[in-house]
Amino acid sequence: MKKLIGMLAIGFGMNVVAQSPEIKYEEYDLPNGLHVILHEDHSTPIVAVSVMYHVGSKNEDTARTGFAHFFEHLLFEGSENIKRGEFFKYIENAGGQNNANTTKDRTFYYEVLPSNQLDLGLWLESERMLHAVINDEGIETQREVVKEERRLRYDNRPYGTWMEEVFKRAYKVHPYRWSVIGSLEHLNAAQKQEFIDFYHKFYVPNNAILSVAGDFDSKEIKKKIKAYFGEIPKGKEVPKVTIVEPPLNGEVRDTVYDNIQLPAVIEAYRVPEKGAKDFYAVEMLNLLLSSGESSRLDKRLVQDEEKALYIGSFAFDTEHPGLSMIFAIANGETKPDELEKGINEEIERVKNEPITDKEYQKLRNTIESDFIYNFNSMIGIAENLANYEMYLGDASLINTELERYMAVTKEDIQRVAKKYFDKDNRVVLYYLPKEDKK
Repeated sequence: MKKLIGMLAIGFGMNVVAQSPEIKYEEYDLPNGLHVILHEDHSTPIVAVSVMYHVGSKNEDTARTGFAHFFEHLLFEGSENIKRGEFFKYIENAGGQNNANTTKDRTFYYEVLPSNQLDLGLWLESERMLHAVINDEGIETQREVVKEERRLRYDNRPYGTWMEEVFKRAYKVHPYRWSVIGSLEHLNAAQKQEFIDFYHKFYVPNNAILSVAGDFDSKEIKKKIKAYFGEIPKGKEVPKVTIVEPPLNGEVRDTVYDNIQLPAVIEAYRVPEKGAKDFYAVEMLNLLLSSGESSRLDKRLVQDEEKALYIGSFAFDTEHPGLSMIFAIANGETKPDELEKGINEEIERVKNEPITDKEYQKLRNTIESDFIYNFNSMIGIAENLANYEMYLGDASLINTELERYMAVTKEDIQRVAKKYFDKDNRVVLYYLPKEDKK
């Protein structure tokens, strides 16, 4: 009923904010340092088993970028007890699904299975943590997989490199400056022992969170977790990344020529990390600018003036101070400087004019809706619990973080626009068709 009220409020603009459901969970540590989070839910006969490792592209050596993403693939190759290619067969035969993803800060593996296959999920993840096989055949196979991914997602995709180009200009010393997929040259140059060392350094229980959500008995699963994970040796303490990026101290402006037909304008502003008080106001600011057809940038530049074919504004929720981006594709004969001018004018309007009550209520309703959506699946709950624990050291934020958004005032949104969306705190890129290059 609360969910229905929330959706109706959004649809009809009512000043009602529904409450997101409370996620009950328990957490504890094994002696080897593995942090365990359990959410028991018998609403459906499904269980999500996940392991999040505190290793992303920011943990890599400057001469060996791309390792964390490479391991996202490599650790599906098999183990001492799982033959090569059989990892996926186990999941398929059990009627489940699995996947993994890597960010600048962490790597996440998961299986969603019928609840009577809980042991399978736990066994597969324990094998990945303890017995992964790293050999020449697997390394060469995954090198080719990553090369193909690079071609499809970056090199041969229109605007595919825009985030990569932005980050390497926005950061000079912090490891956020390289992309998650990293350098193919680095991966090609790496020797087998380097991959083995990376595995033993980062894919250890004391650098991981096991998060399980779904249809299980808490007493029974604790016994199973101890059996599957308890004997895995604790690794050495994983060094933290402590590099602090200095202020940008002036606008960085550049042009990138790509295989595209329509120009694009990208603006990237330095903003605080996920969990910082101002981060929540920045996210609300981005919603104000580009969430839906009634948002300021979309309404003006896409609908009214038809200067943009698409425009979006969003912030990266990174562990260290990150970026808030505006990405716009020009429409027809619109010049990049015209499009940029319209974007900048809307940002200045936020700085100089109060946000309306109607806009403010819409932002609050949208945030509430997003939180409810995150609780629609067991894997969504498992991942959110792990994210809160890993990024912010507090899984309970799954139930309380919404309050941080609700505490953001109209004045806060205006304040962060003035503080962070400043010319001297940004990177501006023009993406232009290659034929325009002279």
